[in-house]
Amino acid sequence: MSPKAVLNSEKSLAPIASSQACSLAANVCRQARLSRDARFDGHFFTGVLTTGIYCRSICPATAPKEQNVRYFDSAIKAAQAGLRPCLRCRPDSAPQSNAWKGTQTSLQRAIALIDGGCLSGEQGQTLASLSQRLGISSRYLSQLFNKQLGTSPKKYAIYRQLMFAKQLLHQTSLPITDVALAAGFNSIRRFNEVFKEQLQLTPSQLRHDSAKVNVATKADGISLLLDYRPPFNWSKQWSFYQLRSVENMEWLDEASKAYGRSFCLNVNHRQVSGTIDVLPLKDKHQLSLTVKFERADDLDYLHHVVLFVRKLLDLDADMAVIHQSFKSLVDMGLTPTEGLRIPATASVFEAGCRAVLGQQVSVVQASKLLNILVRSYGKKLVISDRELILFPTPQAIAAASLTEFNMPASRKAALNLLGQFVAEHPDASPDDWLSVKGIGPWTIAYAKMRGQGDPDIFLSGDLVIKNRLKVLRCQHGKVDGQTEALTGKAYRQFCDKIAKDVSPWGSYVTFQLWNSNES
Repeated sequence: MSPKAVLNSEKSLAPIASSQACSLAANVCRQARLSRDARFDGHFFTGVLTTGIYCRSICPATAPKEQNVRYFDSAIKAAQAGLRPCLRCRPDSAPQSNAWKGTQTSLQRAIALIDGGCLSGEQGQTLASLSQRLGISSRYLSQLFNKQLGTSPKKYAIYRQLMFAKQLLHQTSLPITDVALAAGFNSIRRFNEVFKEQLQLTPSQLRHDSAKVNVATKADGISLLLDYRPPFNWSKQWSFYQLRSVENMEWLDEASKAYGRSFCLNVNHRQVSGTIDVLPLKDKHQLSLTVKFERADDLDYLHHVVLFVRKLLDLDADMAVIHQSFKSLVDMGLTPTEGLRIPATASVFEAGCRAVLGQQVSVVQASKLLNILVRSYGKKLVISDRELILFPTPQAIAAASLTEFNMPASRKAALNLLGQFVAEHPDASPDDWLSVKGIGPWTIAYAKMRGQGDPDIFLSGDLVIKNRLKVLRCQHGKVDGQTEALTGKAYRQFCDKIAKDVSPWGSYVTFQLWNSNES
């Protein structure tokens, strides 16, 4: 049940004075914290006025009395109220959930850029530069942050840096200097000052008070825990990756359901490459992540890799809310698979290449073609004595002969031209790919869905989805009083209505229909 649904069902509870700091009703928050409901993890935080701390909904500590708490819909609001994060439930690990999400495009873009470190580190931008990049004034940007988060963009950036540093102190044995650099601080002195000022502890004190950390060196890899909000059907996501996996670029273990792959991120014009290994933890809403870098001095970019993995695996999706959008298809007979998320690719270019190679062939055949592409044109590297390969760069695909492929010349040309376009316009949107001969709307939509994690891509033009929708409609007779065959204009109108009903979660419906076809 979603937070909204719970809100509607809890009217029998005694009313409690609500706070402007939280968009959820206080009685909903009360029941969620008392039951330690993981579905609300990250939706709100509980400030305990008597202890001066704030907690997640799943905090294992003894529940405080209601008169001693105040609810906040973001951790930063709790911090700005003078509270420090709980050392037991670690609010810095909660899945992201913003009450304003979907209402402020500029704010969403700003948050994403700041979370990615645009205001941090030696290469950090000024607030004026960030505002210019967003196409708004710095004054308006500050107003957006103060209205929705109760703080300034710079203070938000520092808070995010501190929360990541706190996670590293809790979960790793990295030296404090390395923690500071990985979190985006330029000096250990500044890190210590801000840490003590904001969290009322020194980094050394927090580490001393923490549970036993993972003892690992940078050579062994950095291991962290990634929290998510249930439900999460990891088994389905693992199977999706397995069917489309590339040898030496991805690796999967059947017994443990572990997933790993190589990566190469472009961060502030620097190529950061390495590997990730992800393992689900039994009876916990967490995944274990181990990161290894090709170069040891890339540790400063650890936060970028963590954000990359969260997006890759769609860890911040609120499945309870998303499932509510499936009603129109459920009425037609679809049985949704619980916790089915968007299994993303490492980049939008990779997704585009997968889409081109997958045109008019089976998934198995497309996977074979992809393996040939990566094996022939991907960069080889060795990490921890393991021979690996990276997905080919746009430049490599642009110059590729593609003589290894037995496929239409037009499709080869489309790959070359796509590589050339992306190499020449690295910041272009996939929508701009329409100017590339051989790249059509389906390829662009697929790239946006799996490469960018766009949640609202309903691939109604996909042949599998067309057939699945026709079967569903045929099995259940009339739909909106229409019984004519789903062809041409009738099919487009039918899909337009579904797209409207499921928005903004069309991508999840796409995967539900693909999955139901395989079941």
